[in-house]
Amino acid sequence: MIAAGKNPSSRRRIAAALLSTGALLAAAGCTVRGADPGAAASRPAGADVPLRIVAFNDFHGQLEPGGLTLRLRDPADPSRSWAVGAGGVAQLATLVARLRAGSAHTVVVSSGDLVGASPLASALFRDEPTIEAMNAIGVDLGVVGNHEFDRGFDELRRLIGGGCHPGGSGEVGTCAGPDGRFRGARFPMIAANVRDASGRAVLPASVVREVGGVQVAFVGAVLRATPSVVVPSGVAGLRFEDEAEAINREVGALRATRGIEAFVAVIHEGGTTAGDWNDAACTGARGEIFRIVDRLRPEVDAVLSGHSHQGYACLRDAPGNPRLPVVQAFANGRGVSVLDLRLDPATGDVRRELTTARNLPVANGLAGDRAADAAYPPLPPDAAVQVLVDHYVARARPLAGRPVGRLAGAATRDPSPGGDTALGRLVADAQLAATRAPERGGARIALTNPGGMRADLPCPRAAAPCTISYADAFAAQPFGNSLMVMTLTGAQLTAILEQQFSGLNSQRPRVLQPSAGFEWAWRASGPAGARIAEVRLDGVPIDPAGRYRVAVNAFLAEGGDGFGGFLAGTDRLGGPLDIDVLVAWLGERPVTDVPVAARVRRLSD
Repeated sequence: MIAAGKNPSSRRRIAAALLSTGALLAAAGCTVRGADPGAAASRPAGADVPLRIVAFNDFHGQLEPGGLTLRLRDPADPSRSWAVGAGGVAQLATLVARLRAGSAHTVVVSSGDLVGASPLASALFRDEPTIEAMNAIGVDLGVVGNHEFDRGFDELRRLIGGGCHPGGSGEVGTCAGPDGRFRGARFPMIAANVRDASGRAVLPASVVREVGGVQVAFVGAVLRATPSVVVPSGVAGLRFEDEAEAINREVGALRATRGIEAFVAVIHEGGTTAGDWNDAACTGARGEIFRIVDRLRPEVDAVLSGHSHQGYACLRDAPGNPRLPVVQAFANGRGVSVLDLRLDPATGDVRRELTTARNLPVANGLAGDRAADAAYPPLPPDAAVQVLVDHYVARARPLAGRPVGRLAGAATRDPSPGGDTALGRLVADAQLAATRAPERGGARIALTNPGGMRADLPCPRAAAPCTISYADAFAAQPFGNSLMVMTLTGAQLTAILEQQFSGLNSQRPRVLQPSAGFEWAWRASGPAGARIAEVRLDGVPIDPAGRYRVAVNAFLAEGGDGFGGFLAGTDRLGGPLDIDVLVAWLGERPVTDVPVAARVRRLSD
């Protein structure tokens, strides 16, 4: 176990110790003692110990405020709502500092996906700027999310442990901070359910924080479906266990060996609700996180969640575990979840009846609505964090601001009734053009996954045609996936289309995005494995025995997002990066048209 105080040098020692190879592989948990002794001394004997938990999730390297908003209700009139400008890591730092100042004891937690699918100012530097910003904010711990594995486990260990990357493809630089160094995270990243092929834990399962003499354990888990939602080669050799079972195992061990009674589960998995993000009744709650929560041991006193990019602050009556807070604060640093707990020093447990949970916006005032700003006053940026952001933005600016083409209108991710989008069609068309030549694969079809596109290509109607910058294109295609052309039979291709609605995608269909000339129709009421009604290429029905050259990104080629059918593809030929293909497509003509006609049809039931 590792003990240290709150000062930064102690936190650096914790990170260094955790990230030696032996500690990473052997640690089942770590202890951080950070209580303010003055606060303990001034508290009346036997009085409850207050603990404030500030959590945020799915930050995705969103250093700048950008044009992000939250739709929030008018506090004075719930029938009205506003689009409140929200986000920016410097504004997040200010809110965290204010919340920390309002409680004798505070723990700041990231609930996963700090990095990955990041905008240019972070991604160009391998997300080192995001880790440095979290150090400056004073994050105490984080659970790993699926995107922490985007570049593989070795790169995740480097982000935690520090050091310059030995090389890379396309990055402006590594160790590009103000002092030319990268020291890694000053906070532990945890997950109880990730093991190597031999069954050994590869990350600490928990962090124990001593608060006013009471021990509180934070136990982490990442969604067990991680191998299906990241490039499989990035998690090769790792096993992702059932989230509830792993957390329950660690809770039992900590109770048995250390007598701990206060537990917070930090789980990178999510769900959705039908109510407001501060609706404690959790109206319409559904999704994997709630199935996990209902299987947790009753000793778990709160659950911090993520992954689904939704907002909720539930007090859920789980089986044998009433009034269990389950929280999430949307994504991209637009909000935080705040839990105020009261710890009983006599029992060491949480007084559940006194727990409060709420979500707060990271308001930045950039939406230009005075009424919204009056209800949700903008936060000033933290000066030191803003200096860090400005440094990286300036380093990225020469590439970020470079015009790459002009677009006739907006290419958005808004789905048609069938599920394809204007941006998806545009990206697929670009990928088909890049792989159509015989020497480049001879593709006749291109398909891309909707999750591979993370931002619209903006173009207000009044300003069309619009100049698209490299930063715009990168925001839309941030993963740097290479293309792969393969041969599939018509029967295999149809089976892949059925996987849009089965297996991993049975609860929430993932509609693949097709290139021009490739069309299909589907019916939601069809039996599993028989949803696809017709498939055509250039107006001709697909021949089940025919052979078709199909271009996809490397993520799909390795079976990502539940599309294992692509693994059967033969005669594979690698191609360029998706971002390079999109940039080339946008630059080939004076103005690029946006493909507005749907290529996927949903038939009436």
